[in-house]
Amino acid sequence: MDAAKRTRLSPDERRAQLIDLGARMLAQRPLEQISVEDIADQAGVSRGLLFHYFASKSEFHLAIVRHTSGQMLSRTEPPRSDNPMSDNPITTLRSVLASYVDYVSENRNTYVSLLRGTASGDPQMREVFEQTRDVMAARTLEQLPKIGLTSTPQVELAVRGWIAFVEEATISWLRAPAITREELIELTVQALPALAGAALGFAAVADHLPLSAT
Repeated sequence: MDAAKRTRLSPDERRAQLIDLGARMLAQRPLEQISVEDIADQAGVSRGLLFHYFASKSEFHLAIVRHTSGQMLSRTEPPRSDNPMSDNPITTLRSVLASYVDYVSENRNTYVSLLRGTASGDPQMREVFEQTRDVMAARTLEQLPKIGLTSTPQVELAVRGWIAFVEEATISWLRAPAITREELIELTVQALPALAGAALGFAAVADHLPLSAT
């Protein structure tokens, strides 16, 4: 009998254990193939007890996705304000993207499964993904004034597009790494000021464009 079956856990500890087991299983198989039976067996609990903590299989899967997204955000958090690195926004961005690429590389199957699997079509799952991107966008926009870029609706839209670019570029790189890790990081770093600057330039030009005829 394994340790999970011998150890009595508090409700919070048991719930966390079940989510952690699900997250680890996600590294080996798509989310939709994670069965309640396998998780219950590994945790040493009955299938019915698992549903005491989660109302349904979908709710359990959602908890796994939230846990995984939280891990990624924690790993890619920018340096604290008292860290000398935080004074240089480009250095900060490079550090964050290096952490992101490393996290994705270490959790390759999980990352691709979530962004490209059937979970991405579920409304609740999409909401978690969008909330994660909201945090990433807010962190990025906070850094832009430090390099002389003002936050405008055009820039905010460009930042959201940049995040999608980083995700797609990283997935493509994982599948066929034609460039080095360092080159991938530098590509994504340089793309941000280029996109944000272009958005500001477009806004300036748009202010002087004649109104379309109605």
